[in-house]
Amino acid sequence: MIVSRRAAGVTPSATLSITATAKKMVADGLDVVSFAAGEPDFDTPAHIKAAAEQALKDGRTGYTPAAGLPALRQAVADHLAEVYGFTYEPAQIVLTCGAKYALYETFQAVVNPGDEVIVPTPYWVTYPEQVRLAGGIPVFAETDAADGFRLHADAVADRVTGRTAALVVNSPCNPTGAVCDAEEMAAIARLAVERDFVIIADEIYAQLVYDGAVHVSPAALGPEVYERTVTINGLSKAYAMTGWRVGYAAAPAEIADAIARIQSHTTSNVTTFGQYGAMAALTGDQSCVAEMAAAFARRRRLIVDGLNAIDGVTCPTPYGAFYAFPEVGDLYGRAIAGAEVTDSMGFARLCLERAHVALIPGGAFGADRHVRLSYAASDEAIEKGLARLKALIENGTAVA
Repeated sequence: MIVSRRAAGVTPSATLSITATAKKMVADGLDVVSFAAGEPDFDTPAHIKAAAEQALKDGRTGYTPAAGLPALRQAVADHLAEVYGFTYEPAQIVLTCGAKYALYETFQAVVNPGDEVIVPTPYWVTYPEQVRLAGGIPVFAETDAADGFRLHADAVADRVTGRTAALVVNSPCNPTGAVCDAEEMAAIARLAVERDFVIIADEIYAQLVYDGAVHVSPAALGPEVYERTVTINGLSKAYAMTGWRVGYAAAPAEIADAIARIQSHTTSNVTTFGQYGAMAALTGDQSCVAEMAAAFARRRRLIVDGLNAIDGVTCPTPYGAFYAFPEVGDLYGRAIAGAEVTDSMGFARLCLERAHVALIPGGAFGADRHVRLSYAASDEAIEKGLARLKALIENGTAVA
């Protein structure tokens, strides 16, 4: 069988791969603590499920417009205006099969073959792959662990060329939890206007910020920036709706129309009854979001303190999302439980095989001296996993 060069060049998701291995170990009867997947351990709130159930009872099972139910597009527009302070018309909203697909369609809509897309590092594993699938070239702008991985406009400016088509801004960031502050975001916005490139703002974690951190949306920073920004978001993280696959892109009319046309020939519409659940999420009681955010804030402190208590591990404090991104590079070259670790993949495999703790190697995010742990897990799971990691790293103790 002949596989296209495009398909052959795609690297499998390390997150999904390790999560699948951990789930197989659990199915085989092993006690595995998973910090791998970015998936809240909460159930979808009851009023959201009830709305989807009612839609099914009412026979809401047919096609919708490719861009989504008009009422849901209006609900998204209202939500963005209320929470983030910028206005979109419903025609500028496209509902997609998760925020990941909104990103894919956006790259397809704004990137031509040979265009460059600036991707800050560490990055979510999917960005470079989707840029390449669109025929673009990912260009990496580095952030610094000593600075909490904050994105600075100077790092972006150093990577802008005449071929730059877009910049990805993921704030709060997966995998680091870093939040881009208002001053730097404003400087990045000015740069986009001056050099005429699109900002693709992945804001899937925008409602999950801590310690007084404030999320700043570039689209809210003036009309010229608004016209160059595609805002990506969804219901997966803040509303514990990962499996529902409901996301959206909010964009200038020309780009939104292009995204909708692409979608009309790919997935068609988001699952119809799922859209009714999403409408309930956005228009209903928002206390569920605050409750989950409070739990994540507590767990964040638990996991960061626990990681910093392990010899050879250093973990900066994340200010958003639900990930810790500790540095473990000082452990490389050291024999742990009889095995020498030389990179993040080897460290992740060792933790899974010997401690039955699943985490994601930082190499997948462009930062090989780090690993990512999701604290979207119970307090008990976090404490158990930390104890296992400490015993493995400091004493070479494996799970029996």
